[in-house]
This record gives sequence, structure tokens and C-alpha cells, in this order.
Amino acid sequence: MTSSESGTYRRRSVTELRSLIWLALPIIAAQMSHTLLGFVDAAMAGRVSAVDLAAVALGNAFWVPTFLFLTGVLMIVTSKVAAANGSGHLRDAGSLVRQGAWLGFSIGCLSALFLCSVEPIMRWMNVEAQLIPITVDYLIAVAFGFPAVALFQALRGLTDGMSQTKPTMLIGFMGLALNVPANYVLVYGKLGFPEMGAVGCGVATALVMWFMLGCMLIYLKRSKRYAVTGLFERFDWPRWAEQRHLLGLGLPIGMALFAETSMFCVIALMIGGLGAVVVAGHQIAMNFSSLTFMVPFSLGLAITVRVGHNLGLNGARAGLFAAKMGLGVALVFAFIAAAIMLGLAEWIPLLYTNNPQVIQLATQLFFYAALYQFSDAIQVACAGALRGYQDTRMPMVLTITAYWAVGLPSGYVLGMTDFLGPARGPAGFWQGLIVGLTTAAVFLSVRLAWVSAKRKRQQPWGSAGKLR
Repeated sequence: MTSSESGTYRRRSVTELRSLIWLALPIIAAQMSHTLLGFVDAAMAGRVSAVDLAAVALGNAFWVPTFLFLTGVLMIVTSKVAAANGSGHLRDAGSLVRQGAWLGFSIGCLSALFLCSVEPIMRWMNVEAQLIPITVDYLIAVAFGFPAVALFQALRGLTDGMSQTKPTMLIGFMGLALNVPANYVLVYGKLGFPEMGAVGCGVATALVMWFMLGCMLIYLKRSKRYAVTGLFERFDWPRWAEQRHLLGLGLPIGMALFAETSMFCVIALMIGGLGAVVVAGHQIAMNFSSLTFMVPFSLGLAITVRVGHNLGLNGARAGLFAAKMGLGVALVFAFIAAAIMLGLAEWIPLLYTNNPQVIQLATQLFFYAALYQFSDAIQVACAGALRGYQDTRMPMVLTITAYWAVGLPSGYVLGMTDFLGPARGPAGFWQGLIVGLTTAAVFLSVRLAWVSAKRKRQQPWGSAGKLR
């Protein structure tokens, strides 16, 4: 490579890096605000008792994957609005979002019914008896907010699709600001309210979900920027052909996200029979790692946009270049996250509880959490790039295979059986997580290499000609 070519490559790298980061930052902030709701719940419940913390932990293991599933399905609204915006047909976006809202409302209601019906699942998984009633009441409370949060995600598709990511970020932090005092009042029984413990966390979370929906509706109604879409000009009933179309495109994305997060749910349920202390320690490590996961997850969303944009503008080579840059950024963050977890492993649990047994177990598990940051970053970045290539069905198959056919069985064998030596309890399950995420990273990396090579053969250069 000549000095001129080297300079050009550096300029392209800096430009791509800057575009990726500025696109990702508001998305990261918005996703972090949603995840911090679970963090606040866990932290405040942990101050009541280990049982309340464990109940919130088990509850989060159900509702967080469900939330990510509906978020994944409704990502298609963002993609469709972005396409309409790019082609100058924003007038079509209003009708599209109305249909997306119906889809979101339907999924939200079904999700709420699911959350209200998990007691048999917990009993089947041999969850400790004292945890079940508190967890069930917590989930019923959260469930009342799911129709609202699903509608919010559909409406968010309009703002994000028009490259207006700051409103979602600001509304998310407004919701978080409401969640803290609401939790304080309801969990600890302040201002005349009864002390509700973990159930109070669920009530506060549901209130925040409805609050965020209200804020989004007010913003879209008052902002002149969205008037061109005609979102509020008329009322539309669901059109079944469009509903099937949106669901067909969005369901593979939602299923892929659900496959990963539901694996964590099942592990939490299996650990639930080992006692409140074990569940609480596991949840502390899992809750904090969920916070860090939002960064590569958001990067994956930004990578999708950058890969799709570069493919259309400069062809397959530019798309692969964007994917590689995104993967590099994700790995850098993984290194930072792993260093934080290892360096602060004894201090992070203190944010949640003062129980020395819980702190000791959580500290041990942070070692495994640090290890899987790298494979998690790779698989999320590759999945985002593949969405940019509009390749969603095969990644869904690959992720389900990696998590449910490899990761979960490995965790069960290592954690609950003596097949490969003495049962390792929660540590065995976390080792299984590493196996599953590493398998997914390998599968999706190979798939990305195959898809990008195929695309280069079909269309090496885009509409703008040779890559500059």
C-alpha cells in the first residue's frame, strides 16, 4: 500500500468511525435508559431483602427477553420509515406507522398475557416456593405497561427512521427520572403508600412505560417536523396484508433477539431452585452485564444503518468496510467492559446489596461475565451487519442453534450434573453462556463472510461507482 493509498484509507476509516459513533450514541443512551429501569428495580429491591431481589431477578428474566422480542419485531418499522424518507415518500410513513402501532399493540397485549401466566413455568422449573408469589405479582404489575411500551416502540420507529434519535433518548431519561422516585415511594412505603417491596418495582415500571408513551404522543403531535407524514390525520383499522408483511420481516429479528435473551431467562429459572442467595448473586452479575450489553446492541443497530447505507451508495466493498469498522468498535468496547468488570468485581455488588454471601458469589461470576464480552460483541456486530445486508432468516436459525442446541445444554451439563465432573452450580451455567455466545460469534462471522463475498461477486460497486 502506497502512502497515498494509506492516507485515503485512514481518511475513510476516520469518516466511517465518526459516522458510526455519532449515529450510535443516541441509540446507546436510549437503550441504556430502558435497561436502567431493571437496574433501579434490582438495586432498590436488594435493599429490602435478598428474597425481593431474587424475585425481581426472576421477573426480569421473563419480561426483559419479552421486551427485546417485541423491540426486535418492531425494528422493521424503523427500516421502512427510513426507506420512505430516503425515497422522498414520507407521506406513506404515517399509514405505515399506524399499521406498526396495531402490530405493536397486538404483540404488547399478547406479551402481557404471557407475563401474567408464568407461574406454572416457574413451578415446573422447581423455583424456590417463597419466590414464586412475589415474582408473579411483580410480573403482573409490569404486564400492565406492555401495551404502552409496544406502542412506544412502534412510534419510535417514525422518529428513528427520520434520523431523529434524540427524542427517544430524552424521553427514555425522563422515564428513568420518574422511575427512581416512584420506586422509592412504592418499594419502601413512603407518602402514605404501603410498603410493596418487589411488587412496587413492577408498578413503578408500568407507570413509566405509560408515561413514556404519553410523552412520545405529545411530542409527535406538537412537532411540525412530522406533520408531513400525516400520522394523526385519520384513523386506520389493521390491514391484514400489511400486518402479515411487517410481521414476516420483523419476526426473524425478534426471534433472534429472543433466542439469546430467553437463554438467560431459562438459566435464571434453573438457578431459581438453588436458593435466594444464589439467585441474587447470579442476578447482580447478569443485571450489570445486561447494562453493558446495551452498548454493543446499540452499535449493532447503528452498524445495520451504516452497512445498508454504504451498500446502496458504494456497493459491497463499502458495506463490508462498514461492517469491519463496526466490529472493531464493538471489540474495543468489549475490552473496556471486561476490564471494568474484572477491576471492580468486588465493588459492583455493593450497589445492589450488603449481603456478604451474595457479594461473594457475584464477584466470582463477574469473571465469566468479563470473558463473554468479546464473543458477545462479535456476534451482535455481525448480526447487525447481516441485517444491513437484509439477511435475517438464516441468522435467526444460527443463533437459535447456538444458544439452545449448544449453549443451554452445555450450561445445564456443567451446572447441574456430574457428567463432566462435580456440578458447578451457577458457575457451570455461566461457562455454558460462554460456549453458546462463542458458537454464535463463529456462526455469524462465517455467515457474514459468505454473504459479503456473494454480494461482491454480484455487485462489487454501487450506484456511486468505485469506492472513494
